[in-house]
Amino acid sequence: MTDFPVVELRRYTLHPGRRDELIELFEREFVESQEACGMRLFGLFREPAEPDKFVWLRGFRDMEARRAALEAFYGGPVWRAHGPAANETMIDASDVLLLRPSGPGFPAPGGGGDSRVLATVCHPIGPVEEFSEYFADTVAPKLRESGVDTFGHFETEPAENTFPRLPVREDETVFVWFAKAAGEHRDVLARIGEEVADRLERPWQQLELAPTARSVLR
Repeated sequence: MTDFPVVELRRYTLHPGRRDELIELFEREFVESQEACGMRLFGLFREPAEPDKFVWLRGFRDMEARRAALEAFYGGPVWRAHGPAANETMIDASDVLLLRPSGPGFPAPGGGGDSRVLATVCHPIGPVEEFSEYFADTVAPKLRESGVDTFGHFETEPAENTFPRLPVREDETVFVWFAKAAGEHRDVLARIGEEVADRLERPWQQLELAPTARSVLR
């Protein structure tokens, strides 16, 4: 899926009890319509530990393509017709990380099952490129030896937001990695989190995500 290397990790806070309403609307109206404008939707997720959170991932070919695609979609008929109903479910939609690959990207479609996805957000103390190399050379092998295979390594896309109508978290630099989540690995993840803590500004944030019916990543 490296044809769409600019990736948004979007985490919405919704009004209580309205997550399934948004997901039903989203999957019915906003998947094909966004992809027709030149985007790729990688994943749609519930966050089981946070019943009022909705998380999703979409990709773009580059920053200029992102601008054109977002202008086409948010200025188009589908969003005009259904956007107000979607917005009514939301308290906040500004928790957005704009990312680019720093190693393996997302796998090609074709995986089945309902495995949960683990997204881990790290705030490195030093240059993100150095932490990315350290993660690939040291941390990912330890995770793999413990049965946790990572499948996506990303870092902050530093380019200016080309569609300021949709804000992103611009004043921070992050490294984000993805893996299949499994409860039996919680102790391993906690131990490795402690090992990398001195390289991070704060403890890493782990989001355990449950794919919706139409999520490509599972």
